[in-house]
Amino acid sequence: MQDTTPTGRQLVWDLPTRVFHWALAISFAGAYLLSEQDGARTFHVMFGYTVAGLVAFRLLWGFVGPRHSRFSDFAFSPAAALRYLRDLAGGRARDYEGHNPAGSWAIYALLALAGATAVTGWLHYNAGGGERFEEIHEVLANAWLVMVVIHVAGVIIGSLAHRRNLVATMITGRRAGAGMAGTRPGWVLGSALLATVLGFWTWSATTGGGSLLAGAEGSASGHEQDGADAGERGGDEHEDEDDD
Repeated sequence: MQDTTPTGRQLVWDLPTRVFHWALAISFAGAYLLSEQDGARTFHVMFGYTVAGLVAFRLLWGFVGPRHSRFSDFAFSPAAALRYLRDLAGGRARDYEGHNPAGSWAIYALLALAGATAVTGWLHYNAGGGERFEEIHEVLANAWLVMVVIHVAGVIIGSLAHRRNLVATMITGRRAGAGMAGTRPGWVLGSALLATVLGFWTWSATTGGGSLLAGAEGSASGHEQDGADAGERGGDEHEDEDDD
């Protein structure tokens, strides 16, 4: 499945991996920014389902995808990650074509946190988990945010240290200076992944999401009712004070 460019350079990131990466980034940002907005709770949950589907795809792709997308390509030990960070600080770190040892552990952490956040969110909205799962969900989401910041910092540092734009590589799929190349299976699967994500959002918007989003709507209604009840209690207390 791996292809080479006209200059003999390999395509680093296939289209499915790139679609996954940017779709996950958008989904996390959307879910996190809307997490405290009761009126947008349905969209928050839709982003959560998108995250769950993307993580499931990436776990599968990590075993059957092309070379640099496979987990076996970046299965580095913690010692290797520490050595890489030491060499990076000393200005002599090796420039890996795929994930470097430190970056690989960030990827594993991001996938684990993304999956755990999606699962606890589902348990909170659909399994009657109440405040217990809600609190765990929030802790995991905040831990995910911390890992995102670490990941972005690592990308910036790596780009400066190795003098190549790692963000551009994840957009185009190739290292700077190499000719563009790709494989038909990669383009087909990448397009299919993008179509699936867009299809889910289109279906949710046109049908209301059915039972998938029922928990979110019920939760939002519950929050609104709690707010209304609190307002009524507050009004009753003021009336009692006036009577006194």
